[in-house]
Amino acid sequence: MSNFKMSDLPNGAKVHMIGIGGISMSGLAGMLINFGYKVSGSDAKRSELTDELESMGAEINIGQCAENIKNPDLVCYTAAIAQNNPELTAARSLGIPTIERAELLGALMELYKYPIAVAGTHGKTTATSMLSLVLLAADKDPTILVGGELPQIGGNYRIGKRDYLPFEACEYVESFLHFKPFLSIITNVEEDHLDYFSGINHIISSFRKFASLTSPFGCIIVCSDDKYAPQVVQNVDKKVLKYAINDENADYLAKNIEYDDRDCAEFSVYKHGEKLVEIKLNVPGSHNVLNALGVCAAADFLGIDMSAVRDGLHGFTGTKRRFEHIGEVNGCEIIDDYAHHPTEIRATLTGAKAMKINKLWVVFQPHTYSRTKSLLDKFAEVLSLADRVLICDIYPAREKYDGTIHSCDLAIKIPGAVYMSDMKAAERYLKQNVGKGDMLITMGAGDVYKIGYALAEKPLS
Repeated sequence: MSNFKMSDLPNGAKVHMIGIGGISMSGLAGMLINFGYKVSGSDAKRSELTDELESMGAEINIGQCAENIKNPDLVCYTAAIAQNNPELTAARSLGIPTIERAELLGALMELYKYPIAVAGTHGKTTATSMLSLVLLAADKDPTILVGGELPQIGGNYRIGKRDYLPFEACEYVESFLHFKPFLSIITNVEEDHLDYFSGINHIISSFRKFASLTSPFGCIIVCSDDKYAPQVVQNVDKKVLKYAINDENADYLAKNIEYDDRDCAEFSVYKHGEKLVEIKLNVPGSHNVLNALGVCAAADFLGIDMSAVRDGLHGFTGTKRRFEHIGEVNGCEIIDDYAHHPTEIRATLTGAKAMKINKLWVVFQPHTYSRTKSLLDKFAEVLSLADRVLICDIYPAREKYDGTIHSCDLAIKIPGAVYMSDMKAAERYLKQNVGKGDMLITMGAGDVYKIGYALAEKPLS
């Protein structure tokens, strides 16, 4: 892995960022500007994130071309950027150092006393957000990097002191192996990103390498209810704390769990049999009990007062695109959710079915051809939990179509599902068919959320 350090850059150095409008890159850009670096960058389209960076002094280019490389000291790019990208090619031909986003984050976190990495196949954004609010409630003034928009910080990052840095550690292309966290949280481990990983053993091995990078003075916090996560920390020579709902041998246990009519839980947290705190959540689902429990364990290890844990978790109402209320149409509540893996979909739909609703409608947009193909039967199984299912075209993201998989292949496996090649047609169909007391969830990591905004007659945000 890279040996790049921030000390390699002179004070006031210029950093050019390819894909600067991305949720993670924009947060890094904000941090760099705050540290006194000159930032430029490019992206395919303008957004609120690029506008904000421009107002902070960044030079933003819409569209990517070699001419955008104006002799920076460093060029940073996201994992989604192709190696033949014209800006990346130009920088390398000029001998300008280039690094991937995770390498830059890895170098930046060495400037902080307590970098806290939240890893796992699912739940990273939620757990990072929960922990961030706990640290804010404890008046720790954290610097925050989160992979979603958190209303309490007005976006996806916050600049605070150089003590606490909670951030998401993504396993895709093993980006998280650039990090050396003080404390690591591993929410779960499951098959995903099979365009890169060869299978679950490869994934477990990668997470184990990540866990081993944790500071010897910190610890690894892992969900022992999960099938594979405990295997990650086997024979890792670091302090390990386990949390669970069902594993009675875990260090931290959630007990006396009760759910309200919106499937939001109230529960007690026990540590080695001793009651620590009562928690009341304002986000639904048992998966969020586990997310909150992992955060409780992390906060306890860091010496955070349990009153701040209680207040921070109670104040968390979700991030953008995580079971987000959009509006209504025909008396039907419209929810938008980022779920794009079968396990995430199951958690979201199970939570929704526990609420007092009539019919549950889902408009699902599969994300990437490789994920759809490798998990096709699992997608069909979990989407069948909904009463009515519409399937949109696959959102390709970084992939090119190879002709081996289509959304119709998924639709025919789900009883009563309808394939929609046109989002406008999906809007018309839903407007004619959803009714009072129903719930509609637009679901996926692409642009399916636009359907919900259109139905609610709400401007895109």
